[in-house]
Amino acid sequence: MYEITIMLLAVAAFISAVRLFLGPTLSDRVISIDAISSIVVAAIVLISMVFSNRMLIDIAIVYAMLSFVGTLAISKYIMGKKMSEA
Repeated sequence: MYEITIMLLAVAAFISAVRLFLGPTLSDRVISIDAISSIVVAAIVLISMVFSNRMLIDIAIVYAMLSFVGTLAISKYIMGKKMSEA
């Protein structure tokens, strides 16, 4: 079951990476980076389950919080840039 989940996460990461490189707008790229971050969090939790290591769950939570703050910062930057152009 873990192998199937790992393969599905890899496929999802690949699709998000394609959108990251081909995305026509900056917003598409930001969303794909956020999706990749969510996939990485899911992968860390999965690895934690495989190895029965609870410390990795804490690492996944911290990574998710940092990813969220980073996404907010990038979004705020984009909105400020669009407001100055108008």
